[in-house]
Amino acid sequence: MTDAVVVGSGPNGLAAAVTLALRGVTVTVYEAADTIGGGTRTTERIRPGLLHDECSATHPLGVASPFFRSLDLGAHGLEWRRAEIDLAHPLDDAVAGVYSRSLGRTAERLGPDGAAWRRLFAPLAEHVDAITAEVLRPMTHVPTHPVSLARFGLRALLPATLTARRWRTQQAQALFGGVAAHAYHPLTRPTTSAVGLLMLAAGHRYGWPVPRGGSRAITDALASLLVAHGGRIETGRRVRSLGELPRTDVTMLDLSPAGVAALAGDRLPARVARAYRRYRFGPAAFKLDLAVEGGIPWRDDACRRAGSVHLGGTLAEIAAAERDLHRGRMPERPFVLIGQQYLADPTRSVGDIHPVWTYAHVPHGYTGDATEAILRQIERFAPRTRERIVGSFSRSAAEMPVYNPNYVGGDIASGANGPWQLLARPRLAVDPYATGIPGVYICSASTPPGGGVHGMGGHNAARSALRHLART
Repeated sequence: MTDAVVVGSGPNGLAAAVTLALRGVTVTVYEAADTIGGGTRTTERIRPGLLHDECSATHPLGVASPFFRSLDLGAHGLEWRRAEIDLAHPLDDAVAGVYSRSLGRTAERLGPDGAAWRRLFAPLAEHVDAITAEVLRPMTHVPTHPVSLARFGLRALLPATLTARRWRTQQAQALFGGVAAHAYHPLTRPTTSAVGLLMLAAGHRYGWPVPRGGSRAITDALASLLVAHGGRIETGRRVRSLGELPRTDVTMLDLSPAGVAALAGDRLPARVARAYRRYRFGPAAFKLDLAVEGGIPWRDDACRRAGSVHLGGTLAEIAAAERDLHRGRMPERPFVLIGQQYLADPTRSVGDIHPVWTYAHVPHGYTGDATEAILRQIERFAPRTRERIVGSFSRSAAEMPVYNPNYVGGDIASGANGPWQLLARPRLAVDPYATGIPGVYICSASTPPGGGVHGMGGHNAARSALRHLART
């Protein structure tokens, strides 16, 4: 009987485990923490019943993931919920930019830029399934949808600031720039349009949903599916070396490249060890959870109805803040993301006390406290918010690796998103998931296609392992 061990129970580790189990492999997952989920954990840290997502919050690529869509996760408890408005981007002296699943409503709200927005995103949204099937895989594969890939790829190579020139209004430019900023890379650099194009196109097809009951529902569903196919999960089981693991046909490691190098030690080929140690991480996140009575009192009504709100001001302000991060400087006005998941999923609230999810982009390894900077950005667009806050919890960039060791230096994207690492993540290789140790694979967000809760890194790595098994 073929068997496998998976180290790490984040969405990629569980995706790898499920992929193997569905092919008849007997799988055991080891998780060092007391609960599964990695970046998808949900807790009641501030007060009982108030559900806060610990890291990931809104999931346009989760609902669009080719792997997740191939599974019946709904039968295992996953229910996607959507707010009335998917995303709002407030501005100081103008109405907010507003984005929703409906391409028509988004274009209508963008006024003079509506037609240009529609021209760009209508074909991308129409073919987003083909696009995700291509770009959520290693860059070096032979495409099965070459036309869709070319349509997307030529635009994705551009700097986000250059793509934004196709629009004239602050609203359209800021909407796109805020989504492109999810790449954690200077918006004037090549390839920074990619994340913005993909997330917005996926949202026009599927929306920007949240799971009922918190992001933990995603990995709970994967775990349930795994157990239904004979898999096992052991929590509180920290693995410090490959020698501690039982002898199996396949070992999958949902770890950073540095974590793999530490675990494998001298068993890792020298060339692979060097590549893993040279792997670059990007800027960090400072997380702040708030319990807010009555919700945030946004000036712009659209923000009161939006599941996600981006706080960064104009495109120029966002670009300046992201540039500062990459120079190691903390911006005075950092880019801040707000999650109001309770608007789509009221079960997360307790009466009129609502959980508000926030984080700010901060420099790699930042040891400071960004709480005040986040609150200033919120009150810039929602005066007197502080008067409604009845509880809070923060996690600094320096504390992020304690929560999840894969978040080196507080980098929740698990790797810098420069052009080279987009091509060679975590190293330049025909099979980027292979570690050079027979039967051992890396399957974390440090592998293609990178960060995000879509499971494709784990799924792709498991497919590589299955090909190895077929040859042995």
